[in-house]
Amino acid sequence: MSETVFDLIVIGAGPGGYVAAIKAAQLGLKVAVVDKKPLPGGTCLNIGCIPSKALLNTSHKYVEAKDHFAGLGIKVGNVALDLPTMLTNKDKVVAELTKGVGFLFKKNGVTYIQGTATFQNPTTLQVNLAAGETVTYQANKIIIATGSEPASIPGVDVDETRIVSSTGALSLSQVPKHLVVIGGGYIGLELGSVWARLGAKVTVVEFFDRIVPMMDHEVGTALHKALTTQGISFKLQHKVMKIDTKGKELELHIASATGENAPSETIRCDTVLVATGRRPYTQNLGLDTIGVAVDGRGFIPVDHHYQTSCPGVYAIGDVILGAMLAHKAEEEGIAVAEILCGKYGHVNYDVIPAVIYTSPEVASVGLTEEQLKAHAVNYAVGKFPFLANSRAKTVHETTGFAKVLTDKVTDRVLGVHIIGEQAGNMIAEATLAMEFHASAEDIARTCHAHPTFSEALKEAALAAFDKPINM
Repeated sequence: MSETVFDLIVIGAGPGGYVAAIKAAQLGLKVAVVDKKPLPGGTCLNIGCIPSKALLNTSHKYVEAKDHFAGLGIKVGNVALDLPTMLTNKDKVVAELTKGVGFLFKKNGVTYIQGTATFQNPTTLQVNLAAGETVTYQANKIIIATGSEPASIPGVDVDETRIVSSTGALSLSQVPKHLVVIGGGYIGLELGSVWARLGAKVTVVEFFDRIVPMMDHEVGTALHKALTTQGISFKLQHKVMKIDTKGKELELHIASATGENAPSETIRCDTVLVATGRRPYTQNLGLDTIGVAVDGRGFIPVDHHYQTSCPGVYAIGDVILGAMLAHKAEEEGIAVAEILCGKYGHVNYDVIPAVIYTSPEVASVGLTEEQLKAHAVNYAVGKFPFLANSRAKTVHETTGFAKVLTDKVTDRVLGVHIIGEQAGNMIAEATLAMEFHASAEDIARTCHAHPTFSEALKEAALAAFDKPINM
């Protein structure tokens, strides 16, 4: 083959794209990846999951040192914030991980092409290289893995200085005096938490009557309470009508989202974070040229083999329906690579875990209690508070609980929801249990190390079919 002809080309080097490329190369295909960024990793590694978690971690350590170390017998003197160093650390973590993906490409023989791709026909891409020239590449199979971008609000112009998206919120040059977050979902709560810990007054404006409305309501209520205790205020069931940018301060004009004739309110602040979700990035790819169907929201419909309406062209990750999560895209990347190589790739969408990296963390997998009620399922609930967990007591992280939902007749686990320290790690056990159709009794009768946070999940499982021991 020539240097411009491949078995497979992947458009997009995010978690779905780079995983698909590596797996396909491991299975023997000649693979290239096209992405406009100089280093692979996509939104997740460059301006999403990884940098936000780096800031969440360092901001948490700052609060620990400033407010809690003295009570533990650790004297550190006057604790001061060095924001430039904190941001530099975040950038260092990102650089190390993106370089790591580049190393994996070289190790597995994947060709990385920096540029923007446009379909000429189902097997041909025109790529405008970052270096300036235009080159045509060909492949029998092409995967669209271009991810997503922040959703916008009509009439609100994001300048990434005073009105920022999640990208700008990762690199603010100073701590805002008052940060208003538009949107009470995962992204808004995480980034709002970062700047609240560093000293900003934070107000969250949410259209619905609750934050993270798709979450199990009991867990969502507990998260709302915990964040309120930390100083974050909420304006629920409100919508932003306009933002006045003329003065030194921004003026947000908000009104009730219930349709009532309530007077509008004005919130003054210096920074606004628009975190109203994300939308698939499917523009400017030339999809109409090759007949790839796109729905009204920009998502690409695919069949059970991830093939689009154009034979030989596939799509995975945020550009197709489903949770916009990096690990969901990764699983699809492996599945589609295996399918293209004659194997039996598969993703179980019933057990895709989700995590909110606030403090406390929130993690869930499977059905919520509200969904079980809506489907008239005869279910049982087992709960166990971290307040009664010995490890949580020793590290002073007793906020939250583990909640297990089961079929009341068969005891099969249908959903697990955890709010508390290490919830994001604990959910893996629940996900594995559900993948293998385990019962609550299976989890409860599995020996868990003591003292660990995971014992709270064991006790919750025990409570679902019998009685907990330590409560």
